Amino acid sequence: MLKDKKVIVVMPAYNAAKTMRRTWDEVMAQEVVDLVIVVDDKSRDETVSIAKTLPNTMVYTHEKNLGYGANQKTCYRLALEAGGDIIIMVHPDYQYTPKLIPAMASIIGNGLYHCVLGSRILGGYALKGGMPIWKYIANRFLTFVENILLGAKLSEYHTGYRAFSRQLLEQLPLEVNSDDFVFDNQMLAQIVWLGYTVAEVSCPTKYFGEASSINLFRSIKYGFGCLFTALNFRLAKMKIITSKLFSELD
Repeated sequence: MLKDKKVIVVMPAYNAAKTMRRTWDEVMAQEVVDLVIVVDDKSRDETVSIAKTLPNTMVYTHEKNLGYGANQKTCYRLALEAGGDIIIMVHPDYQYTPKLIPAMASIIGNGLYHCVLGSRILGGYALKGGMPIWKYIANRFLTFVENILLGAKLSEYHTGYRAFSRQLLEQLPLEVNSDDFVFDNQMLAQIVWLGYTVAEVSCPTKYFGEASSINLFRSIKYGFGCLFTALNFRLAKMKIITSKLFSELD
């Protein structure tokens, strides 16, 4: 609890058995967290059985693999149903440190911003943490183009460490978004469309064997999806097209 606001951490999980408990331990060490919600997207390892041993944790399992975006849709729906006022997404692969949870929650709890991102780019942590150079270059290129088309000034759009207010999540038509990785990007574009300013905090990150990562083909598909989303945003703003991503926000 933070300033009488319920803080819920959601973990979209897939084959995270090796890092689940370590991530959970550090999450709960941050004394503001009231509840952890783990949504498993049909893992092939012991993710679910490990999650079910963790106290103060709700575990929900998809009957089949639906995708990263679909996993997040379930995460946010359950968090809102559980009465969350501040909802923070932390990947259970321990790539992002949960130690930033109190800071991110405070920014929202004090009414400063409704969305906070943990940025790997601020402070130069991406390459220091082991991000492959090709991913870093792609990140910088996509962010540059997206900032131009969305009219924003974010250091990156591709972090998986995010915090939201209840007010903001309730406004987003998340069900129209992709069930794949580009969901993350579409969600941020919708937030910018609504006129919210997105805050960022510098976040150390780690790349190692157990940390989740998508292959080159999926990365290329994701990159084109990000560009398509940003272009749709700009054309919709100019009233040249109507996009389902943003039409429900008008």
